[in-house]
Amino acid sequence: MTNKNLKYLIESAQDNLWGLTVNCVGQQHVGTDEPYPPQIHPSAYTFTQNTGRILDEYQLVYITRGRGTFQSESCKECEVKAGDMFLLFPGERHSYHPTPSVGWDEYWIGFKGENMDNRVKNAFFQRESPVFHVGMNEEIVNIYQRAITTANEQDMGYQQMLAGLVNLLLGLTYTLDKRTLNDHHGALAQINKAKVIMLENLSENLQPETIAFQVNMGYSRFRKVFKEFTGYAPFQYIQELRIQKSKELLAHTNMPLRDIAYEVGYDNPDYFATAFKRVVHTTPLTYRKQGSQKWS
Repeated sequence: MTNKNLKYLIESAQDNLWGLTVNCVGQQHVGTDEPYPPQIHPSAYTFTQNTGRILDEYQLVYITRGRGTFQSESCKECEVKAGDMFLLFPGERHSYHPTPSVGWDEYWIGFKGENMDNRVKNAFFQRESPVFHVGMNEEIVNIYQRAITTANEQDMGYQQMLAGLVNLLLGLTYTLDKRTLNDHHGALAQINKAKVIMLENLSENLQPETIAFQVNMGYSRFRKVFKEFTGYAPFQYIQELRIQKSKELLAHTNMPLRDIAYEVGYDNPDYFATAFKRVVHTTPLTYRKQGSQKWS
């Protein structure tokens, strides 16, 4: 890694319409007992470790050597080390620095736009959980380095190219962190087991609390990890399975609607018809007729 390599950028009104623009990108090596942050950044980006700073953009910082600490208004002080990333949020005071006796190497990229705002609004990224354990990853380093090259060259459309690289970084960060979390706690096998239990017992009165017990997890943790892994709360996932199974039975069997309702776990056929229409936007009978016409 070169000692310092950083670029601060401007964006046009047209660039802002793209939904995400990049303000800065760079890398730096901080050696043992070197002052931090180095006094080479614009005044809007400098800070002291005690007072921290507030940005009007997001920044995604990746540590590839060494260790240090990070803290923000929404997250208490924690250790970060090689293989960790942390996300800075606009409008929130934060501070971070390497351990003086060790130093660190870091990459960062700063960005803003409605695309990222929507991801935060929909809880893909949360101020309370800004640190991601992605591990040492060559692809992530390559993306940062390509972003630095793109920012330095500033060819036509460079802001759109940088936005694509940020989106790729965010996708990798989100996925690798969740994978590490699930693998570390053995949750992946437990969630897969829960999904099988749900699928094989749709006709029963399935209760998420009971399923959590069967996979040896506390219910609050089961509900949280299940949603992180599948995107659904446990009960919502069960409902989705019931609708999907009923669609298969409607399309490929002659079972009466009442029997299908019971088969997928509805005690009341009228309630089944209401639930089906709410999700599929048509009645079970109409869905069956449409299916038979399609294959006739």
